[in-house]
Amino acid sequence: MAEDSRARLIYAHGDATAPLGSGNRVIAHVCNDIGAWGRGFVMSLSRRGPEPEAAYRAWHQGRGQNDFRLGAVQLVRVAPELWVANMVGQRGIRRAGGNPPVRYEAIDEALGHLAEQARRLDASVHMPRIGCGLAGGEWARIEPLIRNQLCGRGVNVAVYDLAVGAAA
Repeated sequence: MAEDSRARLIYAHGDATAPLGSGNRVIAHVCNDIGAWGRGFVMSLSRRGPEPEAAYRAWHQGRGQNDFRLGAVQLVRVAPELWVANMVGQRGIRRAGGNPPVRYEAIDEALGHLAEQARRLDASVHMPRIGCGLAGGEWARIEPLIRNQLCGRGVNVAVYDLAVGAAA
């Protein structure tokens, strides 16, 4: 898929939970598939408000009757022009057999679903370096997924790196 010339990926120093710009914005992050919420980027999200965690926990708890699985996305509205995308892209929370919990194929699928939702909302997407913290992924493998699934479908993306000395 050719990249849309109007969509771009930018890198910014700052806090992904306080996305730059105006208009509709989605904060995207990677969740695990076991319902655990309590370490990493989700702690910053929880400090901003209870909605993403409460929605994720309810989604996981009802997983027998909903679409909760690797590759799924849950969009949670947290303010008039702001949503959080809980993307299930991590198998468990620990390394297994020497492999990190990240699941690239699930992140790729989730980004595809997110692109559809972001386009419907006419929203930009904002994120930390998803899948590279506790999930143990490699940015060199994740960035192309973002370029293809989001930028390639006309969605602008901002990736945030915390400034040195800033709290996560």
